Amino acid sequence: MTSPPLYAVIMAGGSGTRFWPASRIARPKQFLPISGGLTMIEETFRRLEGLVPAERVLVVTAESQVALVAECLPELPAENILAEPCARNTAPCVAWAAHEIARRDPDAMQVILPADHVIQPRDAFQRTLAAAAAAAVDGGLFTFGVEPDHPATGYGYIKTSEQLGLSEGEPVFAVERFVEKPNLEKAIQFLGEGGFYWNAGIFVWSTQSIVDAIARYVPKLDTGIRRIFEGADLATEYATLPAEPVDVAIMERSDQVRLLPITYTWNDVGSWLALSEITEKDANSNGAVLAEDGKLVSIESTGNLVYAEGARVVALVGVEGLAVVQTDKATLVCPLDRAQDVKRVVDELKASGKEFL
Repeated sequence: MTSPPLYAVIMAGGSGTRFWPASRIARPKQFLPISGGLTMIEETFRRLEGLVPAERVLVVTAESQVALVAECLPELPAENILAEPCARNTAPCVAWAAHEIARRDPDAMQVILPADHVIQPRDAFQRTLAAAAAAAVDGGLFTFGVEPDHPATGYGYIKTSEQLGLSEGEPVFAVERFVEKPNLEKAIQFLGEGGFYWNAGIFVWSTQSIVDAIARYVPKLDTGIRRIFEGADLATEYATLPAEPVDVAIMERSDQVRLLPITYTWNDVGSWLALSEITEKDANSNGAVLAEDGKLVSIESTGNLVYAEGARVVALVGVEGLAVVQTDKATLVCPLDRAQDVKRVVDELKASGKEFL
């Protein structure tokens, strides 16, 4: 029996505010070489090579970012870029892509990926996607979870129950519930109990399963998307769609959710602190992401992260645990353990004008 074709949907419409000042309105995080080398969306696209051909990869992004997608992914057919006229969170993004794939091939399987994660090695990643797709042929909504190695408070959690079996050698678990980002006390409790995973935000399902789930759990979204495909004005209709995350709109409401554990390296690179965790370190535990002709000079400094654009020398003297980010128009210096507070800087700049956003 021939397996149904697999499509991939890359969600690339985010603003990446926690990566200011490198991530800006004109070029958000997913279009930057945050981890060095390729841009994050390029890395996501390349990670699919050999599993999903370019003609079956769709990218959902903001209208203002279409040119950036085309620049980063020249192999991607123009008709595979779905340009959102306004940001409405991930449920409308998933629904639009699901119905577009249904229009092209109603029997297809789908994998949904954020554009800005660091995942390696590729072979292990593809193996779990293939296992989920094989299992999802028979129904169900599949997601992926990272086994926590510390009580993180920056991730949502998924609580699993019994193991349902194996798919191509990969364990498949039933999902008991989704949990919002916990406080430290709760996160410690989750680690002690076991069976909790960090929510990786990656999904696999059949086209029919997700279309049915949208109609059942978010009928207003289903109606709006169908109106668009019947010829309603995209900008007008899209602005009325429920602005919910797909986790809240669908996954938390369904009793057909299944989880496959991630056993390889995964990082959502959600802040400068997260980047520091995956960046190669020097002898003094300083990490640096620099242009090819950039240089870090560190004197009696430990545990810092440096990110700089262009031919720059960044010198550290007698400092510890800092994020130092230098771009053409802005510089950020903050303790790494306060990297989440960068969003407050963005909020303040928004209130005073967008010159540096």
